[in-house]
Amino acid sequence: MKHSIRYILTIGAISLLAPTLALAGNGNGKPESAPNHEGSPSPKAKAYGKYCKGESKKHVKGEKGTAFSRCVRTAAQAAKHENRSPRQACQGESKKHVKGEKGTAFSRCVQSVAHLRRDERRQEREEKEAEQPTEEQSQS
Repeated sequence: MKHSIRYILTIGAISLLAPTLALAGNGNGKPESAPNHEGSPSPKAKAYGKYCKGESKKHVKGEKGTAFSRCVRTAAQAAKHENRSPRQACQGESKKHVKGEKGTAFSRCVQSVAHLRRDERRQEREEKEAEQPTEEQSQS
């Protein structure tokens, strides 16, 4: 009887520690990095889908791609051509209102490109601030 209680307690302790041990390392002795849950992509990531998350991913017969894929493609083109305004970047989108949807395809596209540009400016500003020494560093 004593052996079965010890056995059960040992198995219970191992089952409680297993998830902790799995998160602690990736098998090569180096700890895994924590995932980025802050909402901002890593500096090298091009997460244009973030701006198009409200678009439908269902294909409509007769249209080229899905609404989501067209939005992502437009956002990527807008990022590539920074001199274009959001309105110019989305000029190929439909301005016809569809019942049950919020806004038109054009207005949703303009909004997503405007958000993309806002985030790009914010990132540039943060990079510029990180490069400039603070007052405390310059005084010492």
